[in-house]
Amino acid sequence: MPTILFRFVKQAALLAQKRCAASPTAVVSDPAGNEFAGWKHLTLHFLRVHMDASYAEIVDWASEMDRVRAVLQLVRGDFPNPSTLWRSFERVRTRVWRQLLERSAARCDPGDHGALDATFFDREAASSHYVDRSDRHIRTLKTTALVDTESCAILDVHCSAHWPHDTQVGRQVALRNADEIERLAGDKGYDDQSLRDALRSDGVRPLIKHRLFAAYDHAHNARLDSDLYGQRWMAETAFSAIKRRYGSAVRPSAWYREFRELVLTAAVYNLEQVIKE
Repeated sequence: MPTILFRFVKQAALLAQKRCAASPTAVVSDPAGNEFAGWKHLTLHFLRVHMDASYAEIVDWASEMDRVRAVLQLVRGDFPNPSTLWRSFERVRTRVWRQLLERSAARCDPGDHGALDATFFDREAASSHYVDRSDRHIRTLKTTALVDTESCAILDVHCSAHWPHDTQVGRQVALRNADEIERLAGDKGYDDQSLRDALRSDGVRPLIKHRLFAAYDHAHNARLDSDLYGQRWMAETAFSAIKRRYGSAVRPSAWYREFRELVLTAAVYNLEQVIKE
């Protein structure tokens, strides 16, 4: 029986191969040409997060694993240097990681009911010298996720270092995924009538509680489907699982690498749900 690690590598490699085949011009590997296909870079990045390893560790470990080498179609001496792998992560745009996240969520066979929630990830992993030199005062990243309540797969992620209001982020995340869901649950932080109207116009039923300012707000909340709204806890479960599994801090120094790392982590989380099944 295949081990969990081997099954994960196969899933990640298949996902990366399909993404690179869909857009052969995407810049992943060294433009100078090192005969190392882009999908192999992407697979190693998935494996790096899955094994919670550094760039040097993942190259060392993967090169010693016979079946991993077979999936990557590499011999022991053909693996890239850790610095080469680091630079490939620098080259891959966030858009590519979002597409991989979308594909990983599709592997979980999601339903039609989504839930929105937000949490914070620490940026304390960088050295104090870097923090002082970069004059970086924001210590946490606000991360909003759209989670499928049937499979607990993460459908979309939004990251920001400026802590925008939930209604702004919720509108952006919800509307760009309106084709994938039929109902959306959110707490009072997403209470925005324009968001509800926009969702309804796109055929999505909003299940968002009203903040209590008047008697009719109580009436609106009482009419919500309590069973469907109660499934909002699945978003909290997904965040809890990610923080317990991968930690609550992001390691990269630059903010854009932190964003990419969080999107990649969500995709890895989805693939781990697939192999559990």
